[in-house]
Amino acid sequence: MSTQSPTAPGTNGPATRRPVGRQRVLRRYLPPQHGAWAMLLLPYLVGVVVVGPGWPQLPLLGAWLAGYLLSYYVFQAVKSRRPRRFLAQIRLYALVAAPLALAVVVVRPAVLWYAPAFAALLAVNAGYAWRRRERTLLNDLASVVQSCLLIFVVATVAGVSPERVVPAFVVLLLYLTGTVCYVKTMIRERGSTSYRRLSIGFHLAALVMATLLDVRLAPLFLVLVIRAWLLPGRALRPAPVGMIEIACSVLVLVTLVLVS
Repeated sequence: MSTQSPTAPGTNGPATRRPVGRQRVLRRYLPPQHGAWAMLLLPYLVGVVVVGPGWPQLPLLGAWLAGYLLSYYVFQAVKSRRPRRFLAQIRLYALVAAPLALAVVVVRPAVLWYAPAFAALLAVNAGYAWRRRERTLLNDLASVVQSCLLIFVVATVAGVSPERVVPAFVVLLLYLTGTVCYVKTMIRERGSTSYRRLSIGFHLAALVMATLLDVRLAPLFLVLVIRAWLLPGRALRPAPVGMIEIACSVLVLVTLVLVS
């Protein structure tokens, strides 16, 4: 696609340099991991819906997003063995994440109880980044568990017992784990019979588990089973696959709002 545009009034050439410059900045400071945003935002939104909103959840959201961006560029530095290349991004997101995280800790020191679990899971991510195998299933599942644990942090920040969000945690864990398996059958493991069987088998098991947890969850997980069964093998590009997952994430959120 051409980047040319009509000449702006009072200039001698196309008015494209500034937008292109902004695009370069965005590419430098925002990772091309579009699917990660749903995984980041869904547990937070579910947690807020279940326990209720409160102002400490705002710095928590900022710390969570900045922390993800910081970890992404740290792992890129680990993977590339060239830390100086990502020093600007690491410095920026560390400066954003640190004061926001500190504000959350000051308000609710109990959130520090989750630090060992996040540290262990991040160590798993770092290990796979060092070996340049960050696309493996186990590494993806470590990221899923990190995202799902956020719902307990949201509850703690709100001063609510973590037990209250256990059902929502289970639903999110089942959904996001299944999504990791399913997306692999659509993109990186397209055509793999073993991955397709794994995805369908897990979704069927998730349907049973979710139904036992709350029968009102059955329609949601039935839709996910149908998705995992019918869509692999079809010529869908990553963009439509991503749009379908956004729709499924919204469906998960709406379902949890209705049953909570």
